[in-house]
Amino acid sequence: SRARSRGAAGAALLPSMLMFGVILASSGLLLMIERGILAQVGPPPLHPPAGLSRRDGLDSTAELELEVLRDTRNRTIRALCGQRSMPRSVWELPPGQRRTVLQHLLVSDKYRFLYCYVPKVACSNWKRVLKVLDGALESVDVKGKMDHKSDLVFLGDMEPEEISYRLKHYYKFIFVRNPIERLLSAYRNKFGEIKEYQQKYGVEIVRRYRKNGGNSAGDDVSFSEFLQYLLDEDVERMNEHWMPIYNLCQPCAVRYDFIGSYEQLRADANHVLEHIQSPSSIRFPERQAWYKPVTAETLHYYLCNTPRRLIKELLPKYILDFSLFAYPLPNITSEFCRQ
Repeated sequence: SRARSRGAAGAALLPSMLMFGVILASSGLLLMIERGILAQVGPPPLHPPAGLSRRDGLDSTAELELEVLRDTRNRTIRALCGQRSMPRSVWELPPGQRRTVLQHLLVSDKYRFLYCYVPKVACSNWKRVLKVLDGALESVDVKGKMDHKSDLVFLGDMEPEEISYRLKHYYKFIFVRNPIERLLSAYRNKFGEIKEYQQKYGVEIVRRYRKNGGNSAGDDVSFSEFLQYLLDEDVERMNEHWMPIYNLCQPCAVRYDFIGSYEQLRADANHVLEHIQSPSSIRFPERQAWYKPVTAETLHYYLCNTPRRLIKELLPKYILDFSLFAYPLPNITSEFCRQ
């Protein structure tokens, strides 16, 4: 039994560590990791921590892989954020960056937690949960368009003393997603479905990057044009739907207690709901019927029909999201695209 356990641990650990090394090498953080993390990496726990009873459909191997991934993220963040040049609190951030993160931290005083919402990472459903927890919404299944402002409390609207108290004493969590999938999701949603974004951003993008594009209504922006726009845009001036997660939530200035992922959304959401001791009747909402997920086939199509130069040049703007949250860099090799 012990031998089988050690074998399972090694099998789960090895691919994750290899992926981890590839990510860090590509982002230029390898030397820091060699000195600060790899010497400390030990085997992950053979049993998940207490308090994961709401998890559905995860076997012991999946649990183990999840723990390795979480441990990898935590160690990477600690190493990067331990550097002298990195901010230790929100008060060390420049005013613009501080304003951004404080306006993305939602507050529940009743359940004493802070949630940094990231657009295109199930944030609408998390906002539904917050509204139900605070009694502003009857059920997470209530139909209708989500109001992203009303009945929500933003940390940035509080006084400095109130902000500091909550940052110190409240449970803090964030949910992350593969950066390139998040960008593709934002592109398909905003330029394929939302007229406001087509008019505000789409018209300008086409005018800027397409010859004779002055007659466009902004609803025909190509993915390549969108990426070129991101490449030319100042990160701190980006729209929140495609601003890097690092800039939105500042994981060095805010020490999050839990980092969940879109890829393990239900299991991680259940973990958070259990930790904050929410009523058992409150569950994380099902995906909306109209939502069009980014599948592996969809990602393959867009990546392989986009100039590789664009993708390679854009990666540095999102490299902290790839590195800190342990996501593999996009595969744009000829072999992958021939499949």
